[in-house]
Amino acid sequence: MSQSVRKGEELPEATLKAFLKENNLIKDTASLLDVNQFSTGFSNLTYLLQIENKELVLRRPPVGAVKRGHDMGREFKVLSGLNKGFKKAPKAFVYTDNNEIIGAPFYLMEKVEGIILSTKEARKRKISATEFPIIAESWMDTLVELHQLDYQKVGLGDLGKPDGYVARQVSNWGKQYLKAATEEVPAALHVMKWLDRNQPKSYDYSLIHNDYKYDNVVFEDDTWKAVGAVLDWEMCTLGDPMMDLGTSLAYWSMATDGDLVVNGFPSPTTMAGNPGRSELVEMYGEKSGHSANHLVFYYAFGLFKLAVIVQQIYYRYHHGLTTDKRFAHLNQATQLFSLMALQAIQKGRIERLFE
Repeated sequence: MSQSVRKGEELPEATLKAFLKENNLIKDTASLLDVNQFSTGFSNLTYLLQIENKELVLRRPPVGAVKRGHDMGREFKVLSGLNKGFKKAPKAFVYTDNNEIIGAPFYLMEKVEGIILSTKEARKRKISATEFPIIAESWMDTLVELHQLDYQKVGLGDLGKPDGYVARQVSNWGKQYLKAATEEVPAALHVMKWLDRNQPKSYDYSLIHNDYKYDNVVFEDDTWKAVGAVLDWEMCTLGDPMMDLGTSLAYWSMATDGDLVVNGFPSPTTMAGNPGRSELVEMYGEKSGHSANHLVFYYAFGLFKLAVIVQQIYYRYHHGLTTDKRFAHLNQATQLFSLMALQAIQKGRIERLFE
């Protein structure tokens, strides 16, 4: 859902219009430009541009970003490749690394119409318990479709180095956590060490999204039988598809996870009728033909990765690099996700973590 642009994150209109005209996206720089900002997401900034009876989406890095990533050129490359063989990727138009236009690299893509299933949207639509299994099925079909895509055929064979992917991920996310730490979180340190000692040594690889969740998916309509688009390809790479599934499971909150999770991180997945995380794993196996080994590792890694991501955002707020009040208590999310990962490790399961 879009809203007014947050203070300090405005776009310079004159240079932006000139760029749009130069790239044949508009006809006249005198045309009225209406800019809104998408309110969800804590990472890259996403804007809706409305001009000359068309809608464009602009993506740029966050103000004051301190971590690696936020590579708009890479994200544009991913979309451009996917446009050749994965119909559920928005059409990418143009990218520039010229900071003089809006103060940062950015790219423009199409706006896809449809339904993004946030908690607010689910409540407004009064989605029934009989609808959620259909929603989950369509969502999972799309993840499996992505994992089975021939990435060489669409020109993304050089996107990453799948050999050694798991070891690099464990090492890199651990380093990123230590760099972004603002206080001591014993559970995070324990999980980090456990992941290093218990990672799988052999695995498959495919194109993976790395942030696959409901608010990065656009359903075509309220029959819920088709996904129209997948958004936010910032972390897409070549790697272990089970790492992708593990991240999705980490996002998949359940009503049984307790009030801190259900109330602190509202998700439509906690509503009646949703399959549990274990059911999702079974669903993935049936659709992909791959069994899920090392499940606790992949789920715990997904939770640890979320803990690091929110800690990196909190680091920016803690050090005054952003004033967005949404970030003020994200250090508590770091603690919670780390604790959930530790519980999964100690109990050897991905559900009923606090029983």
